[in-house]
Amino acid sequence: MTQRFKVLIFDWDGTLMDSEAHIVQSMVSAMEQLGTEVLDARTIGNVIGLGMREAVHTLFPQRRDEAFVKAFVDAYRSHFFAADAPQALFPGAASTLRGLRADGYRLAVATGKSRRGLDFALEQTGLGDLFSATRAADETASKPDPRMLREILAELGADPDEAIMIGDTAFDMEMARNAGTHAVAVSYGVHDTARLMAYRPLTCLDELAALSQWLVAAAVPKRVASAS
Repeated sequence: MTQRFKVLIFDWDGTLMDSEAHIVQSMVSAMEQLGTEVLDARTIGNVIGLGMREAVHTLFPQRRDEAFVKAFVDAYRSHFFAADAPQALFPGAASTLRGLRADGYRLAVATGKSRRGLDFALEQTGLGDLFSATRAADETASKPDPRMLREILAELGADPDEAIMIGDTAFDMEMARNAGTHAVAVSYGVHDTARLMAYRPLTCLDELAALSQWLVAAAVPKRVASAS
């Protein structure tokens, strides 16, 4: 069967990895360490997916000085990269990725994580060899800027219409729209379904394992009813 899409680009946190609680707690610990206001989990969760600089600016719009941003990022990372930091993939994520790669799809990652954070996660999960291209927020523009998607497509020699961005946040959906790629949302991550569907993704999946079956169905041409 001819594949409709060739490149599948995945967000990491909240899409492949169940890391929301750890990210939120690491940010809370950084706030406590720096003596700032400790924000609630929902407020913190809403910035997951952005690059760290953009996340800090959003959480603390009155504290945009570089010294504070650097101090916060350093404190956050000291907690996030603790020796006992959990790195738990969502159920079925690894097998789904391996199956998609075996089916001939080219896989990529576009994440708000830092390069250090992404490399750490790829090493811990053993998934690095599955991806043909990866981009982290600190080596390109943060979501929802389309730059990281455009860089991935250029590296892989693919057109926007051949690619799908798969993610759990409005930042992922908006980035896909800005880059001219397709988008598929997942409902089990950070942002709620209504917020994701406002960007009109091709579908919203309740589990990543459903992606393979959806791709098969999407490749089948729709029949046009004949006139009677």
